[in-house]
Amino acid sequence: MTSIKRPMARLRESALAARRSLTNEMRDYASSKICKRIANSHEFISCKSIACYLPVNDEVDPIIIIERAWRAKKRVFAPVFDMRDNMIFRHLAPDTKLERNFFGIWEPVSEPFVSPRTIDLVIAPVVAFGNRHYRIGMGGGYCDRCFSFLQHCRNWLHPKLIGVAFDCREVEKITPSP
Repeated sequence: MTSIKRPMARLRESALAARRSLTNEMRDYASSKICKRIANSHEFISCKSIACYLPVNDEVDPIIIIERAWRAKKRVFAPVFDMRDNMIFRHLAPDTKLERNFFGIWEPVSEPFVSPRTIDLVIAPVVAFGNRHYRIGMGGGYCDRCFSFLQHCRNWLHPKLIGVAFDCREVEKITPSP
């Protein structure tokens, strides 16, 4: 492991342990507060399309955001992970057929794909977050690869990316890797 990856792995494990330590009641309460804050944000209100993950284990549950988007007639998409280590998006509706993928994550299975460049707002789970809006994910680099095109944009309009996490997952400092 490189010198950056070792501390990140320790931070990831520590943040995951903190997340697991929350009771179901604490997790539900915090998820509700996080979702309501996002649903009342300018970014959410003004978007026409939103991508939102389907939670696993003890992540922030974004169902309030998804349901509010459906009620507001926004187009909703969910991430899909392919066997080539790519994250892409499929349309998500209340009646969309879902199946678990190789990670155990629910995904739409028969809806058409959409480019991440066409989505207005993306809600993504975060394992740990710190200063200067840096984050640590699960370690697969899916979000980094999917949205790498944003590195080359000086002023981009979309997608806006919002990471969600519980307060217990805040760390003092994250050193970004390339």
